[in-house]
Amino acid sequence: MNLPSDARNSSDPAHRALRFSHVAIVGKYQAPGARNAVDEIAHFLHEQGCDVSLERETALNTGLLQYPALDVSAMGKVCDLALVVGGDGTMLGIGRQLARYGLPLVGINQGRLGFITDVPFEAYREILPPILRGAYQEDARALMAAKVWRDGRCVFEATALNDVVVNRGGVASMIELRVEVDGHFVANQRADGLIIASPTGSTAYALSAGGPLLHPAIGGWVMVPIAPHTLSNRPVVVPEQSEIAVEIVSGKDASVNFDMQSLTSLLHGDRIVVRRSEYALRLLHPVGWSYFDTLRKKLHWNEGT
Repeated sequence: MNLPSDARNSSDPAHRALRFSHVAIVGKYQAPGARNAVDEIAHFLHEQGCDVSLERETALNTGLLQYPALDVSAMGKVCDLALVVGGDGTMLGIGRQLARYGLPLVGINQGRLGFITDVPFEAYREILPPILRGAYQEDARALMAAKVWRDGRCVFEATALNDVVVNRGGVASMIELRVEVDGHFVANQRADGLIIASPTGSTAYALSAGGPLLHPAIGGWVMVPIAPHTLSNRPVVVPEQSEIAVEIVSGKDASVNFDMQSLTSLLHGDRIVVRRSEYALRLLHPVGWSYFDTLRKKLHWNEGT
């Protein structure tokens, strides 16, 4: 049935042409029900007129081989949008890889918290159509680029969206860290470790260690000591242009991890250098989205009032 001309030209998002016509789906394929969820969303996208591809590991592990399977590089080059179906960990893993391509992402939450996968699975049919047609709010999240230097050589490097965490080993003793910001000595800290978190990561490990919540529009990092020996050693927020260097002075079996998804062991004298990455993650939210709505819901504020 043809629509009247006033309806075809309506500014209603439901009647607009697709802004994103080729959509890739990334699923948390290890989770129960993941196959059905990915397949259901893929069918829905076809109904909306989209071409659909699956991230290669998602396709192989769900057995949904009727859709084109793309690796990260191909997704970044040929797709207009990526839907991440899972939790924040799934978004962290794929977001770090796709950020360099400037591909926008929408997170559909099937995890527990969902600070950055904030579209409830049960509501995607109502929320996605306007986004697909260009009615959305965009939210850029800065990434951190980190390197481990040993004897003047870079022995490990990684990017992080949430945090870079220097930890002591399993031995019940503190480690001593020399901390510098932009080449200026800050302090020698004796603690269980140190968290360097982005505003995105301020709701993760840094929050449980007593760090502040940083709005994602704030350009800064927060350094949060883990169980410091000196109680006056408090979290510090520094500008995002800053370069933070952490040197291992003493302690056993220290390590550094990046978004809790990759790690490397450290030796005395190793330096972990963290600076802003040249890439940022593009997150899309429905119109009217508010960071404070997310905090209130996920942190259970105002319950019982």
